[in-house]
Amino acid sequence: MPKRVLLTALASILVFSTSNALVSATGHIHGSGEQGKVAIILASFGTTVPSAVKSITNIQEKIKAAFPGVPVKITFTSHIIRSVWKKRQMEPQEWLDQGVPEEVLYVNNIIGTFGDLLEEGYRSIIVQPTHMFFMEQSHDLASYVNAMRSIKTIKKKWMPFTKIALGRPALGTVGSQYEYRKDMEKALRTLTVDVQLARERGAMLVYMAHGNDHWSTGIWAESAKMMRELYPDVITFVGGVEGYPGLDDVSRYLSRYSSGKIILKPFMIVAGDHALNDMASDEEDSWKTVLTKQGFEVMPVLEGLGSNDAFARIFVEHIKDAAQEAGIKMN
Repeated sequence: MPKRVLLTALASILVFSTSNALVSATGHIHGSGEQGKVAIILASFGTTVPSAVKSITNIQEKIKAAFPGVPVKITFTSHIIRSVWKKRQMEPQEWLDQGVPEEVLYVNNIIGTFGDLLEEGYRSIIVQPTHMFFMEQSHDLASYVNAMRSIKTIKKKWMPFTKIALGRPALGTVGSQYEYRKDMEKALRTLTVDVQLARERGAMLVYMAHGNDHWSTGIWAESAKMMRELYPDVITFVGGVEGYPGLDDVSRYLSRYSSGKIILKPFMIVAGDHALNDMASDEEDSWKTVLTKQGFEVMPVLEGLGSNDAFARIFVEHIKDAAQEAGIKMN
């Protein structure tokens, strides 16, 4: 079957996936038959900042090391980010010279990545999101994954995939299969390097997450609470660019302190456009500017959580869980 026809066929069944999205997001999706060749799709929101790509490839490297011989394909779940890279393909050398891998420069969407793996003979697929928590992007990714597993052929031997599994984000997911608070605690325990930096500088620790205005982001408030429980000697706050708690909320919380130092870091996989502009720029409405005007000495750290090796290995464990639930043998 020609690739264009294949991808069109795959896309046509997406309309049947929405009702099953939350089921698939619990961490496992079962198929049937022999598992065949296994591959992993690493689904990131993505970034347009070349220097931030290393956080994603660091996670990819940790996964490859954990599962030798299993291909780990990167896909970006953000349509906007993929469109930027598509334009940049017109002058590829400019971006390759900045260390951007070809896989990122020519990054594919999730449907195309499934199609490529199908043509290469892979029949058992584990999709691992690098999202922070189950929100809009993870919900939509689950819909796409459900669409792939909904394909049913008359003859079993022509089924495109035999097993498809979906891992859970860093801080966990909805449902009772895996308690998200346990996932959250495991993730926050990997942030000791940030806490130590704050201790050394005698500073508070403020994280900027992404969030959104249409999906509850109470996970940031819960993360801040747990950080203060795990590391009671360091004052920690977590807010989001969108949703609750936002910069206004963080600023209000910090108003009880008249001055002091703040280590400001992205609570995101990458230190991309949001970290450069919303967090650390000299723009009037950036987190750095607002908190500086409030009387604090702000020290931005432009490093995504994906560059933290211990944090990156969280996704290895989530892949193992998803594979076990789906009955996929990794070696």
